[in-house]
Amino acid sequence: MTTREFTRSELAAAFEKFEKTVARAAETRDWDAWVEHYTPDVEYIEHAAGTMHGRDQVRAWIQRTMTTFPGSHMVAFPTLWSVIDESTGRVILELDNPMRDPGDGSIISATNITIITYAGNGQWSREEDIYNPLRFLRAGLKWCRKAQALGTLDQDAARWMQENGGGQP
Repeated sequence: MTTREFTRSELAAAFEKFEKTVARAAETRDWDAWVEHYTPDVEYIEHAAGTMHGRDQVRAWIQRTMTTFPGSHMVAFPTLWSVIDESTGRVILELDNPMRDPGDGSIISATNITIITYAGNGQWSREEDIYNPLRFLRAGLKWCRKAQALGTLDQDAARWMQENGGGQP
């Protein structure tokens, strides 16, 4: 397998566009532009959901994920740190996944490591998300319990809480 090397400045510019696209998608809840910054044959590895091939599978997954709890309550995906590896055309980063305020100003979140592989022309050919699902489960349950105590627990979150061992809403 031949790996094309990209300059640090090209990778940095593409990653900056990636971050802006993610921020815009989180704000608008429209994930189409985010999906379009992948190549048509993208390989997307999401350890809890499996491996997706192509934009259509990624689009269906992200729309389902971001319209149901807990994804529907995540308000941003800021990069905490990143490393650009020119020799592999990859950017390795840690993303935070903060949830909306449950009603008392608290911030509840979990993080993941993401590895994205650049294909050129502003597009990414592969993404792998690595995280501990139990941390996300604990964060979701913590958010639900807090929202329940504050009287802000919505139906979607209440259903998720019950399905995931969080007790009766």
